[in-house]
Amino acid sequence: MKQAIMIGAGNIGRGFIGALLEKSGYHVTFADVAEHLISAINERESYTVHIQDREQARWTVTNISGISSANQELVDAVAGNCELITTAVGLRILPIVARPIAAGIRARKAAGSTQIMNVVACENAIRGTSQLREAVYSNLNEEEQAYAKEYVGFADCAVDRIVPKASFENPLDVAVEQYTEWDVEKAGWKGELPDIQGLSWVDDLSAYLERKLFTLNSGHAICAYLGTLKGCKTIVESIADPAISHLVYQAMCESGEGLIKKFGFDPDAHHAYIDRIFARFQNPFLADETQRVAREPIRKLAPTDRLIKPLMTAYHYGMPVDHLLFGAAAALHFNCPEDEQSVELQKKIKDEGVEKALEEYTGLNPSEPLFGRVLDVYRALGIGKKN
Repeated sequence: MKQAIMIGAGNIGRGFIGALLEKSGYHVTFADVAEHLISAINERESYTVHIQDREQARWTVTNISGISSANQELVDAVAGNCELITTAVGLRILPIVARPIAAGIRARKAAGSTQIMNVVACENAIRGTSQLREAVYSNLNEEEQAYAKEYVGFADCAVDRIVPKASFENPLDVAVEQYTEWDVEKAGWKGELPDIQGLSWVDDLSAYLERKLFTLNSGHAICAYLGTLKGCKTIVESIADPAISHLVYQAMCESGEGLIKKFGFDPDAHHAYIDRIFARFQNPFLADETQRVAREPIRKLAPTDRLIKPLMTAYHYGMPVDHLLFGAAAALHFNCPEDEQSVELQKKIKDEGVEKALEEYTGLNPSEPLFGRVLDVYRALGIGKKN
């Protein structure tokens, strides 16, 4: 039987990638640091994926097991007959999971294994698998790197599915929307391309990555940050606010104009894509929490991420960015004591000023006009800020 390791047993791991792999005939071993999740997987041996959309459905995932990602169990699993490793842990955790993956590769080499294994990091990031590969290689010597280059593929991907927080009798059950997209770049894959339900093989991933990150993730984040400022608890509640709805849609269109210029997308097709994404935010069955979507604001304010990169791309091509400015400005206001990055951000603003925070976290140049325009919007949002 085909063997896959899904590192990250959270909602994305169970409701999206892991579920599709199991549906495609893999035995899926979930690896996570959360002992309660791993115990539940091994005790219950199944869970249900609930599609909560205008058309509802469900299916049961059964061919699964669980291991800890914090000890030798994960190393041993990688060292065994694993064919595919996928991750859904967040970009900042990839260097941590790189160590047991590297140790497993080292063990495969020592055992003389010539079995092909592929690794796909399913993260909301530009070329997350490439970043994971570099972290893995940093834990291998030259001979081990040569072995990995021959027998281990690292394929970048773009993933898209909203998986909100939900409560069920079985704590492993997960709610998802109907829409799903998983594009994997052929060039990084080693061996025969498998038939995996919901996975599309593409030649050049760049356009897919930026289209998704700077449409869905940009709009989602802007909606969350603006909604949080108004006291909205969910994305559905936020997007129902006419002012937020207008700002989010226009920001997505501004981002779209930059993408059309950069990649040569068909304008009509891309605007239809924007409309599809915008409609997903209004799905009444997905009570996606604004706090969840808004978490880790420092990562989302990075120069290559969902708030600054589309702003700079559109600006570079001379396109209007009046609404995109609200993304970075609202993110600077995000104040959540339970989120480490929010705490760091607000401390930086309090101690050194918002100008220093904007420069340090976004890479924007204080001498450029955009810098002052973001600050103007930030201050304007602060006037009506909900406490």
